[in-house]
Amino acid sequence: MDPRERTPRGVEASARDELKKRFRGDLVLPGDVGYDELRQVWNARVDRRPALIARCTGIADVMAALGFARERGLPLTVRGGGHDIAGNGVIDDGIVLDMRPMKGVRVDPGRRVVRAQAGLTWGELEHDTEVFGLFPVGGQCSTTGIVGVTLGGGISSLSRIRGHGVDNLLSIDLVTADGRFVTASETENPELFWGLRGGGGNFGVVTELEMRLYPVPDIVSGLLAWPMDRAEEVLRLFRDQCATAPDALLLQLFSWVFPPGMGFPDSLVGQTGVAVMPVFHGSVEAAATTWLAPWRALKPALDGIGPMPYHTLQHLFDGMLALRLRQYQRCEFLTGLPEEAIKVFARFSHEITSPMSIVEMANFTGGMASRVPSDATAVARRDAHLFFAIQSAWSDPGEDERHLTWTQSFWEAIRPFSAGGGHPNFLEGDEPKERVADYFGREKYERLRALKRAWDPENVFRRNKNIEP
Repeated sequence: MDPRERTPRGVEASARDELKKRFRGDLVLPGDVGYDELRQVWNARVDRRPALIARCTGIADVMAALGFARERGLPLTVRGGGHDIAGNGVIDDGIVLDMRPMKGVRVDPGRRVVRAQAGLTWGELEHDTEVFGLFPVGGQCSTTGIVGVTLGGGISSLSRIRGHGVDNLLSIDLVTADGRFVTASETENPELFWGLRGGGGNFGVVTELEMRLYPVPDIVSGLLAWPMDRAEEVLRLFRDQCATAPDALLLQLFSWVFPPGMGFPDSLVGQTGVAVMPVFHGSVEAAATTWLAPWRALKPALDGIGPMPYHTLQHLFDGMLALRLRQYQRCEFLTGLPEEAIKVFARFSHEITSPMSIVEMANFTGGMASRVPSDATAVARRDAHLFFAIQSAWSDPGEDERHLTWTQSFWEAIRPFSAGGGHPNFLEGDEPKERVADYFGREKYERLRALKRAWDPENVFRRNKNIEP
């Protein structure tokens, strides 16, 4: 039998009815209306069949579903935005705590603080903060979930001027493995607060975040693009500007097959090329007289640089990320971009195997994010020069091997320039567990393990980028 057609084991309708007495949200079993849609995550390569999907509406529902799973010895996982590349938001033969119904937002514009429930995406949260002219230090795209992005570190287009997402958390509410509701902050359970900020969902089911908000005036951004035969000179300028960029300048470089509908000239559409998307917190005049002139001297085939509302930036790539495609990723933090690395990047980008794949480099780790003390949070690699990620995407299952091979080969060729470890939010499901430890480094990883032993000694929360007790 095709494993995708089998009936998941673990929960009968009678057991569901018993749980329903203490659960307010929907409890969805295989065969129920909506089950197949609810079990889907962003990565179409992930096709798992949970025994029960518990659609939590509040803290009491989280406690009830967690207790139900533990009473019956059933594995569980927690689903927020569902964008984790490894598909950890869904599980075979276990219980999914689906947090998406929890979308409460409470903005305090005077204090510039927001309390946001765990089911929100960045777009949903910003919808309620933007009316006050304020934004959180959020993800790179509006459709990802706020909790997974933030607790994994929270790299953002605001990282260089405001620090990462975790650096702007004030408190975290969660339900622990033994069913207790606790708050973690600098003054309440401070060690847990330290570990959650970078250690992700290893210590409990997060129900609400309290985070700072900031006014974000219009930025200077847009795309500069060249055909792939110009890649090496573009990469050299990218390297040189990243080395001296002020806090106000984030530089992102992409290679992919230029799609229609994004302003690319007809000569570039459907062609492999390289693009730079700066995010500058300053005026057009300041941009033109400092960093922008050298880019224009390279005579891009597309120059879309100009004033841009921050709201627009946050939605630029929504269309690409909303498609449910087969996905495979590899990522690294890089120590730099020497000539050998530039040639690797250009060669593999030229050989890209899918028009829906994209490769990214960015200097997220500089500026304010790099000046936060290393021991302030569990987040690591703040001093890395560049973040690098390969995001392969395609639709035909018959092409899996081809795209996986290209991704792995590219990653292996770039690894000699690694600063050690990859960002937890971008780690694939087939990567060895040592990759998690490598990211944190020995000292932080051992501190996180001690915290895990204190809060989740049985490793109930293990369907994640796991820190073993």
